[in-house]
Formats: sequence, C-alpha cells, structure tokens
Amino acid sequence: MELTLLWAALTGVGLAWAGTRIWPDRLPARPVDHIVTAILVGLLAGRVAAMLSQGANPLSNPLDVVVVRGGVHTGAAVIGGITAYLWSVSGRIDHLDAVAPAALLGLAGWHAGCVWRSACLGSISDLPWAWGLSPGAPTRHPVELYAAVAYVLAAWTVSKLPWRPLLKSGAALGAAALIRLLTEPMRPSLDGGPIRWYLAALALGTAALLIGGRLRRRITTPT
Repeated sequence: MELTLLWAALTGVGLAWAGTRIWPDRLPARPVDHIVTAILVGLLAGRVAAMLSQGANPLSNPLDVVVVRGGVHTGAAVIGGITAYLWSVSGRIDHLDAVAPAALLGLAGWHAGCVWRSACLGSISDLPWAWGLSPGAPTRHPVELYAAVAYVLAAWTVSKLPWRPLLKSGAALGAAALIRLLTEPMRPSLDGGPIRWYLAALALGTAALLIGGRLRRRITTPT
C-alpha cells in the first residue's frame, strides 16, 4: 500500500473516531474497533469482488488482494462493511444507527485525504477556488473536497434525527449515495462510475428512512 493511500485511510479512521467522541450516545463499547473491522472486511470484500469481475483469481493471486489501487468494488465493499459491523455488534440496529454520523464523518476524512494523495481534482472549472495540477495547467474542481464538506454536513444532519429503528442509518446510507451521485459527474472516469450502485444505495437508504419515519409515527401517535 502506498503511504499516501495509508495517510488518507488514517484520516478517515481518525475522523470516524472523532465522530464517536462527538456523538457517543448508544454506541457499543470500543466503537472504533467495530468501525475498523467493518472497514477491513468491506475493503476485502470489495477488492475480491473487483478481482473476480476483472477475471483475476484471488486464490491464485493472493498478493493482488492487498493492491487496493487495483480497484475495489463499491457495492461489495458497502455490503461487506455493513454486514461486518452488524455481526460485530450482534445485529443491534440501534448500534448501527448510533454509528451512522461517525461513519459519515469518516467518509469525509477519506475524501479529504485526497490532499495526501494529490487526487482532489476533477473536471475543468474556472471558478475562483479551482486550481490546477501544476502552474499553467487548466484549473479543476476540487471535487473530493466538495464531497468531504457534504459528508460533514450530512453527519451533523443525521446526528439530529430522532432515535427510531433504521432512521439514522437509512438517512446516512441515502445521504452517502446522493453525495456520490451529485459529485460523480465532476470525477474523471472512463465509464461514469458505479452509478447503479449509488442509485441502489439511495433507494435502499430512502426505504429505510421511510420505514423509520413510519415507526416513529406509530410510536408517537396515541392509541
């Protein structure tokens, strides 16, 4: 793993840790351990899925599994990470809801880690805050920093939601997918990015959010 990628990952974990300190309510004991476990399992699942989709055999090429820059399958990584977190907290939905703001803050850290990787820039822009890769080069959107700011705002918003099953986690999943959808057009990509996975996550997050809202009405409406 390149050191710049490691620093970006540590930035994400560091901000996730900060999120557990800012919003500690209902978190399990040693929440960062659960978060790191989910991240590692998610990366492993996403990397293996990416290798399989590229026609590479993880069993015959085990060292390639750790070459994260070779590609990580977005959908498999998210499914693996959420599944691992739920397994580590014994399936407690309230713990999943509790970690949602910290998880969004961790994503903000990962995207802000583009500074370490020199990978913040996207499509060409002449806005005052755009900058170029080198003097005289075309200026570009700092799209990863846009995403980082959006994730911080999403984390704060989710933290303010009431405690209802799936409400915070659904909102977090939907917000994360929406942020990626809105910023994806500004990212350099040959295939446009995994838009279908973002749409699926947005739909799933919205459904969970609606279920949580419905549960809220049922709980608060007098019988």
